[in-house]
Amino acid sequence: MLDIDGARYSGSGTIVRQAVAFSALTGIPIHLYHVRAKRPKPGLRRQHLRVVQAIGELVNASLTDVYEGSQDFRFVPHALNPASQYVWDIGSAGSTTMLALAVLPVLAFRSSSTVAEIHGGVFQDFAPSVFHLEHVMQPWLQAMGLRATVTLVRPGYVPTGRGVIRLEVEPVPDRLAPLIFHRSTAVQKVWGIALASHLAERRVAQRMADAANRTLVRAGHRADIEIREDTTAHQAGAALALFADCEGGIRLGADRAGAPGRRSEDIGRQVAKQLLDDLATGATLDRFAADQIIPFAALADGESRFLIPGQTDHIESNAWLAHLFLGAKVTVHGHRLNITGTGYRPFSSTGVRS
Repeated sequence: MLDIDGARYSGSGTIVRQAVAFSALTGIPIHLYHVRAKRPKPGLRRQHLRVVQAIGELVNASLTDVYEGSQDFRFVPHALNPASQYVWDIGSAGSTTMLALAVLPVLAFRSSSTVAEIHGGVFQDFAPSVFHLEHVMQPWLQAMGLRATVTLVRPGYVPTGRGVIRLEVEPVPDRLAPLIFHRSTAVQKVWGIALASHLAERRVAQRMADAANRTLVRAGHRADIEIREDTTAHQAGAALALFADCEGGIRLGADRAGAPGRRSEDIGRQVAKQLLDDLATGATLDRFAADQIIPFAALADGESRFLIPGQTDHIESNAWLAHLFLGAKVTVHGHRLNITGTGYRPFSSTGVRS
């Protein structure tokens, strides 16, 4: 059993999600302690608990001390669960997209297609929006040979949640391919999505879009922003996502969710500035994709190379775990991110990899 100190690097839920996913992929049992030690409320919160349980369901894992608030638990993977359809309800406004990213590599290396419906929060702070997962991560992963589709079924916001996303994953036929995008290129197009639920009278979506464009225009860009007015969510809420398409198939994204007391105009300006800041570094991956790509590139067959906005503790956490479980080499030199993958193959018909 591999002992993992959850207080290292970010000391966050990232370590929980990645350690459990890598455990499921490799068949290595883990004992994770000091869970989320650097967060104001240490231990497993409901969204982290659901990740552990969901991945455990995929590999029929034995779970010890896995409960809300636990700071020390064990995860022992066994044989694969052959079911092709799953429904996972976080039961709060916890991030559905974080759960989707955690289960995705495990689902991708199964021998059959899988459909998962995930209930919870879809737009909130400190988690990727479904728009980023759909329009940034999904194309990157497809270029690697991982065929997955994420679909927004119903928006969900803090504090109610009750949003729904749908994840459809096809099995990887052999190995994932590495990616090399280590030269910055010119911006060809900027576009975005402004979503508001039950806020049409206040013109929240349009105000976010207009404020974003005022900031972008001063930097020489104008975005074509789609306005979406939603009435299906269980509470009022909003989110803005912007994307920059650059030459050579490079796409960077930025986003932010609404919150009580957060003005539409502030959201628009902040998201536009975030995108412009990442573009100014010459990055080929935005600040969110920079750490999210590491587990997949570590599984790929060969070296992936990117330019990133800068080092983060989430990058350090993912690099550490990729090396610990797979032997992958991840280095950051300035803005250069290199990941030497190990050529992981799909699960055998008998179950978990060994």
